[in-house]
Amino acid sequence: MMFNLGQDGFQEIRDGHQIKQPGIQLWGQTIQPFTFSTSGCHAMFGVRFFPHTAALFFNERIEEFNDQIIDFEQIGGKETVVLHAKLIEARSLDRRIELVEEFLLFKLSFSERKIAKLKLVDSIMKELAKDDFFEKINTVASRYGVSSRYLQKIFLNYSGLSPNLFSKIGRFQKSLHMVIEKNTPLTTVAYECGYFDQSHFIKDFKFFTGSIPSRFSPESSTDLFAALQN
Repeated sequence: MMFNLGQDGFQEIRDGHQIKQPGIQLWGQTIQPFTFSTSGCHAMFGVRFFPHTAALFFNERIEEFNDQIIDFEQIGGKETVVLHAKLIEARSLDRRIELVEEFLLFKLSFSERKIAKLKLVDSIMKELAKDDFFEKINTVASRYGVSSRYLQKIFLNYSGLSPNLFSKIGRFQKSLHMVIEKNTPLTTVAYECGYFDQSHFIKDFKFFTGSIPSRFSPESSTDLFAALQN
């Protein structure tokens, strides 16, 4: 969630055109790269959810938000507008954090049924970190008393990503750190990050960043920031 507390904000650049974004924004999972610019006097205040927790606060299907920047007023309604006004009036960061926490805790009070399933999704995310997850997915599902199909469905419902795509993103983020260091051959990066070969690694890297590894510029990308937060 992003709240613009200034007069202007950033503009998404799509097909060469600048698209002004709403004052209250809901960002979905950003899978493919996009370009934006900023201008004027702006101050942004944001809340970043863990990948599998946003579903607790929204009734909509989380995967519908992927690669989208949505006007949060359309989903949050009057409560969101009131929160935005209070954030603008607040004079300290601590007060703004307090206001957002109150808002989210209120939302969370309606999600008791989802919280129980969240524990399962959290466990699945830890399992995904293991190299043999997809080879033993039926065994993993059986351990939690569910079918492999249900396991993948509930993961998608909570994170907006399939287990395969989530694993793919994690592998990319690991490779990103190594590319930034610029002292590791690409074949080594591909091998250490679990890619089949260098060409598969380059293909995935370009999919997520829009650039091949040798031409990637961390200074002009938010991908590194995102990777550092995980």
